[in-house]
This record gives sequence, C-alpha cells and structure tokens, in this order.
Amino acid sequence: MLKRILWQVALATVVMASPAFAQEKRVEVSVLLGWTFSDGVDGQAVVTPSGVFDRIDPKDSFKWGLGVGFLTTENAEVGFLFGQQMTTLQAGGTSTVDIGDSTINTYHGYFGYNWGSSDAMARPYALIGLGATNYSGVDFTRANGQPGTIGSETQFSTTWGAGVKLYPSPNIGARIGIQWTPTYIKSDAAGYWCDPYWGCYLVGDAQYSNQWDISGGITFRF
Repeated sequence: MLKRILWQVALATVVMASPAFAQEKRVEVSVLLGWTFSDGVDGQAVVTPSGVFDRIDPKDSFKWGLGVGFLTTENAEVGFLFGQQMTTLQAGGTSTVDIGDSTINTYHGYFGYNWGSSDAMARPYALIGLGATNYSGVDFTRANGQPGTIGSETQFSTTWGAGVKLYPSPNIGARIGIQWTPTYIKSDAAGYWCDPYWGCYLVGDAQYSNQWDISGGITFRF
C-alpha cells in the first residue's frame, strides 16, 4: 500500500511539473557577425629588397560565428563557440606588405554565467572557454618571383567574453558582446634562471596572437 501511495504521489508531481519544465528555454543557438582586431608575433629580422621585416600579423577584418549553449541551471551555461575570420596575413617592419589571404578558425567549449532571471528581457553574461585556433595555409609569391607556401597551424587557445543578451520575445533574442582570444604561438629564449637547489635552466618568453572581437547577432531559444 505504501509503495502504491508513493508511486501515485511521484506520478502526480511529474504531471504537474511537466508543463512548467516544458516552458523553460534550455537551449540557445546564436548566429554572430562582427569585427576582429588582430595582432600576431614578432621574430628574427629578415632582410629583403623590399625592406627589413620582423613581424607577422593578421589584418583586422570581418568575422562571423555560431554558438550553441545549454542552460544547466537558470544562470549557469555550457556550450560551444565557432568563429571564422577571413583576413590577410601581413609582414611588418620598415614597411607593411600583404603576404596572402588567410582564414582563422576558432573552436572553444565554454562555461558561461547569465545574470538575472530566465524570463528577464535583458541578461548580462560572461564566459570563459578552452579550445584551439587554426590558421589556414597561405600561398604567396617570394621576392624572386617563385611561389611559396606557409603551412596550416593549429594551436591551443582560450577565449574570454562578456556582453548582454536581449529577449524581446521568449523564442527570439539578440546579443552583443566583446571577446578576447589569445592563442599561444611560440616561446623565445629570455635568458637563464638560477636556483641554489634546482640549478640553472633556460626560460622562455611566450608569445601570443590575440583576437579582439566586437560582435552581435540573433539568438534562438528552445
């Protein structure tokens, strides 16, 4: 008898809770458009007939992206972000020269936090993600007229973002925000560090390529 009563109570609870749970919007899919301010890294100077060059940088350019987020609670969110920047790789030094067209793709899983209640019309948010940045190969023409290629490269990166989500309706909203993606490229020797116990060893100066995004877009909630 007791088991039967408990079963009926549990069934009634599920039936009453189902409509409320169904009304909650747990999934957000976003399409984003924006502009990226990019920088690269410096290195050993190369002397050419066109000048001396010691930097390689992606040019600031348009970027688009997709995002999928799952609200694990009313405020906590986990998801995935993809971004693509179509840019031009440039060599810098005594002058700036375009090397060739390049595409930068970013892939990050993230954890986010949304302030306010789930039915608020405006919700500030912040996120942090881990993943990778891929730099496509670049075809170019050398100073002697011969063709050259810079190979594709994929490196570990993090991403940090903040902004606000706007919901004029329960199912369709908008978002605007900024995002910083530093990508590890290389480490340059910075000298030796010595310790009485561990001895002396070479230390490096890490260099990162940075992308600063300003973007906005449409969000669909399910």
